[in-house]
Amino acid sequence: MTDETADRATDAAATGISVVMPILNEERYLKTAVESILAQDAPGPVEVILAVGPSTDRTQEIADAIAANDSRVHVVDNPTGRTPDALNAALAKASYDIVARADGHGILSPGYLRTAAEALRQTGAANVGGIMDAVGTTPFERTVAAAMKSRLGVGGARFKLGGEAGEAETVYLGVFRRDWLEQIGGYDSRFSRAQDWEMNYRIRQAGGLVWFTPDLRVEYRPRGTFRALARQYRDYGRWRRVVARQHKGSINPRYLAPPVALGAVALGAVGGFVWHPLWVVPVAYAAAVTVGGVLISRGEGLGVAARMPAVLATMHMTWGWGFLTSRIRLQDSQQAFGQVQQTPSDGTVA
Repeated sequence: MTDETADRATDAAATGISVVMPILNEERYLKTAVESILAQDAPGPVEVILAVGPSTDRTQEIADAIAANDSRVHVVDNPTGRTPDALNAALAKASYDIVARADGHGILSPGYLRTAAEALRQTGAANVGGIMDAVGTTPFERTVAAAMKSRLGVGGARFKLGGEAGEAETVYLGVFRRDWLEQIGGYDSRFSRAQDWEMNYRIRQAGGLVWFTPDLRVEYRPRGTFRALARQYRDYGRWRRVVARQHKGSINPRYLAPPVALGAVALGAVGGFVWHPLWVVPVAYAAAVTVGGVLISRGEGLGVAARMPAVLATMHMTWGWGFLTSRIRLQDSQQAFGQVQQTPSDGTVA
């Protein structure tokens, strides 16, 4: 091998991308999600590492079959089933200098990995990410998707609404420089939820840049029932409160809106029996989600419009309830992070 050929091989390895995926009960979408990664026009070699938890469906069988049919796919065990543990287990097996997070129910848009690698190069960012493009297949999922793309549903989150490229607090999923993941110790395994936001906070505190670009898009499948949606948003609120406790000064008004709304509606509903004018608060809230829901649902059909007020209220109230009732306390006395193993220069894992 000539020196020039060796240099080209080294450059290819340097721009290779390891895609890490925490997988649990993803029978429905896993194959499609992995195929969207393997079909990417990437700037170098791509590997996919599936960290599979103890699923109750055919997820393990499907993951093993995918790996058996394509040498670029590897399966690692995640006995706890928890997302941060899965991500750290996958990171420990990653071979390349760029690490992209993906999910078993998310579909990467064409050119996603190449665009992300170029954004990392141009901006010098530690992490780049784009839009969580919610797409539903049932009337309920389409309602949730429309709500997630609206300011009334999610406030001003750029990774759900879109916007101009630029520095951000957090991004959806993320494509990272591996050395930054190693520098901050990977994902904090104490965070069952909100681990992305929490890690991006640590990256920014360490001087790293988190960069949003609308050129990156991931098709996301929303929850399919009110019960699942309520559980999801309750956990969002619950764990966002944990982040606020752990990292003082990390909260902002957008995150306080749901608990304030819940408190006001509850006070108005109960207090109205003592002083009737207080009932104007829950009535005004109901009117807001109804009128706002109609505007959000334009062009989506009657089934979506009919469900929208209840979907919006579920997202707001359960997020607020989770935030207000969160009693989760982290064990600050011990470093519970999953440590990312250092990778030698030859690209193998130590």
